[in-house]
Amino acid sequence: MNILYVFLGEITPMKVILVLAIVLLMFGGKKIPELMRGLGSGVKEFKNAAKGEDEAPAAHREDEKI
Repeated sequence: MNILYVFLGEITPMKVILVLAIVLLMFGGKKIPELMRGLGSGVKEFKNAAKGEDEAPAAHREDEKI
């Protein structure tokens, strides 16, 4: 059985709001954008790795524009 399901039971909008409020209290308003930015860059890096793209050619293209 899924541990999240055991802990939360059926996920309802009220429980989602409660979890978001707890996260806001734990990290504060200033830290959350940094966390989301890090999460977004991690997802982008994962997608690029899954496609087999390297970051070096992208950096090279940026140098050519300047």
